Amino acid sequence: MPEINNCMLPEDLLYHVGNNVWIKVNDDGTIDLGMTDIAQSMAGSIIHCKPKKVGKTVEKGKSVATVESGKWVGPVKTPCSGEIIATNPAIDSDATILNKSPYKQGWIVRLKPTDFEADKSELQSGADAADGFKAYMKEKDFNECIHCEGFDG
Repeated sequence: MPEINNCMLPEDLLYHVGNNVWIKVNDDGTIDLGMTDIAQSMAGSIIHCKPKKVGKTVEKGKSVATVESGKWVGPVKTPCSGEIIATNPAIDSDATILNKSPYKQGWIVRLKPTDFEADKSELQSGADAADGFKAYMKEKDFNECIHCEGFDG
């Protein structure tokens, strides 16, 4: 797993650097979306995550959830348009899952994309994503990921 200043970036995922989110493409064409290790570290210990409701149609660049931590409240923006077909029930009872396991248990919403082939042109993976996040971290003056709630991938 590539690492940038203690920030993990699994190779099997796609990333939107500007939105600081990851995408996992499922076998049925749906996608799972979550916050990156960098995003959860910048937010700090997350106390609440409120996803949009199942059945809601979202446009690329719009919020699919609102996340609140002790030092930040903000949207989780999707890089893909589509319909929310599921939300992660585990984050309702324990939002720190987004800190502990941002890439495994910490997915936030599952989308049925409207036109993934068009939207995926803005996503990056591997070395391209790592280079993009290095520049992003430098721009935000963010030095390293801190796993305040532990890290389980």
